[in-house]
Amino acid sequence: MTGVGLVSPLGIGTEANWRALVEGQSGIGPITHFDASQFSAQIAGEVDGFDPLQFIEKKDVKKMDVFIQFAIAASQFAMDDADLTVTPELSARVGVFIASGIGGFTTIEREHHALIDGGPRRISPFFIPAAIINLAAGQVSIRFRARGPNSATCTACSASAHAIGDACEIIRRGAADVMIAGGSEAAITPMGVGGFAAMRALSTRNDAPQKASRPFDRDRDGFVMGEGAGVVILEELEFARRRGASIYAELVGYGMSADAFHITAPSEDGDGAVRVMQAALADADIRPEQIDYINAHGTSTPHNDRLETLALKRCFGEHARKLAISSTKSMTGHLLGAAGGLEAGITVLAVRHQIVPPTINLDHPDPECDLDYVPHTRREKSITYALSNSFGFGGTNGALLFKRYEE
Repeated sequence: MTGVGLVSPLGIGTEANWRALVEGQSGIGPITHFDASQFSAQIAGEVDGFDPLQFIEKKDVKKMDVFIQFAIAASQFAMDDADLTVTPELSARVGVFIASGIGGFTTIEREHHALIDGGPRRISPFFIPAAIINLAAGQVSIRFRARGPNSATCTACSASAHAIGDACEIIRRGAADVMIAGGSEAAITPMGVGGFAAMRALSTRNDAPQKASRPFDRDRDGFVMGEGAGVVILEELEFARRRGASIYAELVGYGMSADAFHITAPSEDGDGAVRVMQAALADADIRPEQIDYINAHGTSTPHNDRLETLALKRCFGEHARKLAISSTKSMTGHLLGAAGGLEAGITVLAVRHQIVPPTINLDHPDPECDLDYVPHTRREKSITYALSNSFGFGGTNGALLFKRYEE
């Protein structure tokens, strides 16, 4: 992995995000994208100050939903970070794999209003290509003239972890030398917030938004929606070495599993989460006790945090109590289909800087969540292997395992 590009409620750009993460800042606040006064959940992690014209020509902005704009911005940051230029000779060996869990909700809602208010002739001709999920990857490929494999996953909150893992498999089988991979989401809309609120999945700590996302805390009451994008640059190792790239880490393990249990709830024994972590360990051919840090899925929902803790204990045994684990969703909120991309980038930065970001708001740990979740303050730590977990509705799970790169 040679580049990381992040756009999140903590900032626009990788450096801004990392600085906020290690300082334990929260990106959660009152919703400003629409009037949320009638909603039970009135808080979210919005990307503040994003100007698409810094990344996209004015004539093209109206052709793209916000989630596509975020994907282009994060991809530009990642490409710049990797110091990579797609030449005509290279273009067919560069692919794009960018996920989203929901896609263009902003555009869908706007065009629905246009239809209701003015009839079908008021629907924009850009409606469909602005809203469908694979157009994030499509627009990024056009932007960088990446003519290699081009795809998208839509596996709920595991989507961008799957995108990065599948992109790695494309390189492994020799179909590309470089993959631009990750995920993007912009679903803080009336329907997005209203839908999750109707499920009673969201925190309603509206009077204290920065305290609302509190993974593994006994007083957690639901997740906080976030938005943004996380994109990484994956390169075949010898290709990266030949061009003198600065290598952050190696992606050495990828796991997938299904709970096959319930459309939204994990099974009470944490089976799917256990097996996806075991699959990543097996793919990397390492022992559980070699893992140093885990970026947990850690959504701040009662069921997820308790069962992820159980799964960690089942997978790692006694070593579970020696792990440094954190949920950076405590600061960013939950970016849904973009969470895995953002958190893969964060995990790689943790490996590079040898710093574990904290879990903020962990004031009163749940007795059933009794592992080392690095509360409140970052921790300097030797990290050779780090794991990033992503679990999604429908029981779809993904895990990415990174290794510190050494010549």
